Amino acid sequence: MSEAKLLEVRHLSKSFGNNSVLRDIDFSVNKGDVICIIGASGSGKSTLLRCINMLETPSGGEVLFHGEDITKGKFNVPAYRAKVGMVFQSFNLFSNMNALKNCMIGTTKVLKKDRKTAEQTALYYLDKVGMSPYVKAKPRQLSGGQKQRVAIARALAMEPEILLFDEPTSALDPQMVGEVLAVMRQLAAEGLTMIVVTHEMAFARDVATHVVYMQAGVICEEGTPEQIFMHPEKQETKDFLARFLNG
Repeated sequence: MSEAKLLEVRHLSKSFGNNSVLRDIDFSVNKGDVICIIGASGSGKSTLLRCINMLETPSGGEVLFHGEDITKGKFNVPAYRAKVGMVFQSFNLFSNMNALKNCMIGTTKVLKKDRKTAEQTALYYLDKVGMSPYVKAKPRQLSGGQKQRVAIARALAMEPEILLFDEPTSALDPQMVGEVLAVMRQLAAEGLTMIVVTHEMAFARDVATHVVYMQAGVICEEGTPEQIFMHPEKQETKDFLARFLNG
């Protein structure tokens, strides 16, 4: 595996009982890539992300991080998750902690940073996502967009090599979507490696370096944003995109 290649998914499959959710998924992630995974609800996008983060155990195949298969039993999954962070659609903030403490807990508990260093790191990333005025606010005092920006800051505080986003705007009111996408656009421009499951087609078209279209648990088509949005080859991709491009 080349030094630039951070993650490689090989022949990944996932079944729940007799229900096959993912089949023979292959793709790789290089440093600086922004990979957007698109597709209809139920196509397996979020399950793929959860398998990459080992929140779900793959039924078959490999997930290689720097050439090492994370699905093997001996692999240190908590240490891996510190390097491959995840932002969830439902924020997953600790309701009893303010924004600052939410962003400190991972760095103190997992990375074993001292309190002062953890606080400085948390403040830096909260400022980066525009949440400096709200460091003492608890989640119940924040809007959905603000909660998601805190969640992004929390993930960034771990200083991951790759950040996974699982439909980060789907739980937000329309007016709050823009503020979260603006943060993600900034992170992409700064070179953060990202895998984003999203229904935001404009974001995928404008920001992604590579777009993966999934249907019924398989990768139906993939390529550059121009290839997928302007010159899709598969009829399934054309039908899916027509709803967005015509609307």
